[in-house]
Amino acid sequence: MIAVVDYGVGNLFSLSSSLSAIGAQTVVTGDAEVIRLADKILLPGVGAFEDAAKKLRESGLADVVCEEAKAGKPLLGICLGMQLLFEKSYEFGEFEGLGLIKGAVRPIADVIPADLKIPHIGWNALHIQKENALFRHIKNGDCVYFVHSFYAADCEESVIATSEYGAELTAAVANGNIYGCQFHPEKSGAVGLSILKAFAEM
Repeated sequence: MIAVVDYGVGNLFSLSSSLSAIGAQTVVTGDAEVIRLADKILLPGVGAFEDAAKKLRESGLADVVCEEAKAGKPLLGICLGMQLLFEKSYEFGEFEGLGLIKGAVRPIADVIPADLKIPHIGWNALHIQKENALFRHIKNGDCVYFVHSFYAADCEESVIATSEYGAELTAAVANGNIYGCQFHPEKSGAVGLSILKAFAEM
């Protein structure tokens, strides 16, 4: 069973619908015990880092997610959920993340040409940097859907895929049993479903 963490931030309906479409047993929950009993954890997120991190900690679920991940349970963070896995974010200030992956979240405005629109919205090809179980059902160059203004930096050892938007930006990361996708697999058609399927099979 995959526990989709409900802490008041995230597009839970489309994500749970996508997981149902691939036949994955799923529960959307804010209950710590249910998360502990699950086989895998999915951490969604949309909006601002500070607000999401605060809500996750105030819900008491930040500790549960970290404990379960450190014990070896597969964890997948999506979009802002991926960014929360890092040590800190510089989104309108400096804020602490969960520290499960080394690195920091920084503005894409610092690295892309000034004439490109922010946020980065749209379909972009994945440039797979390292073979990973998360990509077992897709191939290099497959396209996925992004919506973001910040990106994961200082995390070269964990990067498993990038995508080009005026610069090579982190698209996916992995640190052992901990995974993150900057893009939205639940909005990425068959390719996204294939990535969710690979996670469900872990």
